[in-house]
Amino acid sequence: MCGIAGLYNYGGSERDERPDLCRVRDTMAHRGPDASGLYQSPDRRVVLGHRRLSIVDLSDAGRQPMSNEDGSIWITFNGEIYNHQQHRAPLLAMGHQFRSHTDTECIIHLYEEFGVDCISRLDGMFAFALWDQNRRTMLLARDRLGKKPVYYTISGGKLLFASEIKALLQYPGIARDVDVEALGHFLTFSNAPAPFTLFRNIRKLAAAHVMICDAAGNIKTERYWSPLDGSGWGKEVREDESAERVRELLTRAVEKRLMSDVPVGAFLSGGIDSSTNVALMSRLVSEPLRTFSIGFEGFGEAENFHDLPYAHRIAREFGCNHQDVTLTADHCRKSLPELIYHQDEPIGDPACLPMHFVSQAAKQHGVTVVLVGEGSDEVFGGYGDFVSTLATHAGRWTPLLRLPHLLRQALYSVARTTGSSNGRLDVLRRAARDEPFYWGLDVVFWDTEKESLLRPSARSIFGSGSAPLVQGYYREICERQPAADFLQQMSYVELCNRLPELLLMRVDKFSMAHSLEARAPFLDHELVSYALSLPQNSKIQGQTTKHVLKQAVTGILPDEIINRKKQGFRVPLPEWLRGPLSGWAEERLFSPAARRLDFFDFGHIGQLWQGHKNGLRDNSFDLWCLINLFSWYECWFN
Repeated sequence: MCGIAGLYNYGGSERDERPDLCRVRDTMAHRGPDASGLYQSPDRRVVLGHRRLSIVDLSDAGRQPMSNEDGSIWITFNGEIYNHQQHRAPLLAMGHQFRSHTDTECIIHLYEEFGVDCISRLDGMFAFALWDQNRRTMLLARDRLGKKPVYYTISGGKLLFASEIKALLQYPGIARDVDVEALGHFLTFSNAPAPFTLFRNIRKLAAAHVMICDAAGNIKTERYWSPLDGSGWGKEVREDESAERVRELLTRAVEKRLMSDVPVGAFLSGGIDSSTNVALMSRLVSEPLRTFSIGFEGFGEAENFHDLPYAHRIAREFGCNHQDVTLTADHCRKSLPELIYHQDEPIGDPACLPMHFVSQAAKQHGVTVVLVGEGSDEVFGGYGDFVSTLATHAGRWTPLLRLPHLLRQALYSVARTTGSSNGRLDVLRRAARDEPFYWGLDVVFWDTEKESLLRPSARSIFGSGSAPLVQGYYREICERQPAADFLQQMSYVELCNRLPELLLMRVDKFSMAHSLEARAPFLDHELVSYALSLPQNSKIQGQTTKHVLKQAVTGILPDEIINRKKQGFRVPLPEWLRGPLSGWAEERLFSPAARRLDFFDFGHIGQLWQGHKNGLRDNSFDLWCLINLFSWYECWFN
């Protein structure tokens, strides 16, 4: 795992770019503390930079940027290719020569044989840039599920890219302007969906996409994979067969992710996902597995923050060398500037805090690679909100849509004048405008709420809102898989936005901040495709979530772990904001820096704050998103 950076000067004035690219590259030294490299083409039109975190082939032969035998193809690569050994022998038989044992070199030779189509042959997580001297093209690629980010900007006849936004901002002339459209999406989703970022002139490549820039500056972006590509949709499956297939795919996913020449550990919450990782890993390693958990000072079983006893149970069961990390409100207050810096753009998920500290602990205890549980809830229907949304969709939303369109519009108009709650009002608004009911988990501010949050003079500049984006996700799945049930549709919406641009982004940002590589077995692309194709009754039965996964791990995990209530990566934020963080949070929400972001009605924010402080309503998530946003603005626009 590494940091990549580079530049293709296809149309600007020729100059020596190395000093500026070294500064861009070394801003990401945390992503690759073991080595650095730089390549500049003879005509000085191309520069590739690399910061290395050594995982596979620790020798100098693994240094990057790396080229083929004649120097006509160069690559800077971030990630892991788990099937690189399978490609090695066929490539040798074709006459290719290897100078290292790295997965990076395998990509180069696959590209020589198959061109851009080589990407579909890669099994792993990655973001890379590949320069083809003969074709005069620069290729950028991001892995199928979006585990590794790559950002880019185009200006003055140059394509500039890097693993992090803060690196791009080191290049001369990169403007720092807020992207208002992206800000509107952040207020909806607590993240900026691809290709947006909160910086107007900086974009990120979407998951499962490849971008090619040629010598004329023509840029083409295409999707090379989708979880909708699989077969079997709409068919009933036998429970025992599906459970066996899930167990087989998951076991294989864990096994391939143990590929490493450095110590491997795991994050362990005591839930079914991380516990499954640990159970399967323990069968495949010869020494006690190192595991890491998060707890919160002063919050125990009575407050429903009791992950640690379950984590300890799994650690004992599988003989792990286990470490706990205990966090306090003071950790939150003191670490916020560091969190904001490493996020690059605001990520409204409070779980960034425990992710930061558990990653730090893993690295401090000598681990360089960890397995994480992200992705399981999205593909196996693991969220309790999925259950309640399914019920609401069938019980209230579908009958509402059967009403004539004019009647729906009339109901919405009446509700606006009678003081209906924001939640109910926005349901009627979506029905009146033929917008989807489900937009994703953790929607922060619905459009009706934004009318109060934003100043009247600012509302018009936010455009059409986030509905067209969500409608695009539904259009894709309904066209590609018309038999998809509503749970499959919700899961696909999650895979398109919240998973890659919030959950996986926080994993990448805070693991790499501590020079730690995080791998997600539940997001093995074969497992994702199969699990997504399974019908709703395979995954949710009554109030029981993840049914097929629980059947698959029966006999692998203790029953008390399989059947325990889902906790998630929780933070006691409601209590902290009313208690020890109250004064600090108020200062963050109403600081001069916050008020310089001149779109908001701070009178309404004051009402949200007072309502939370007084215990009238839990506004902690909304407030945390605003604290993140205002702190981000202070960090990068001060």
